[in-house]
Amino acid sequence: MGLSDYFKKVPEMNPDEVRNFLRQHNPEEYNLIDVRQPQEYRKYHLPGALLMPLKELRRNLADIDGSKPTIIY
Repeated sequence: MGLSDYFKKVPEMNPDEVRNFLRQHNPEEYNLIDVRQPQEYRKYHLPGALLMPLKELRRNLADIDGSKPTIIY
């Protein structure tokens, strides 16, 4: 990952768009990443979401399948 990668525009979705995306796709077709803290994840995560706290995200990027769309919240 180069410096310029940090300045690329990333598509954003509002909650309704995410909801529609999740309804229209099989969970094996995308990555769903929850970047909150473990206690928040336990209480409020979306079904199928993988916990990857924001502080750990960079360290765990290799665990994310880059060939699939990724939704991070």
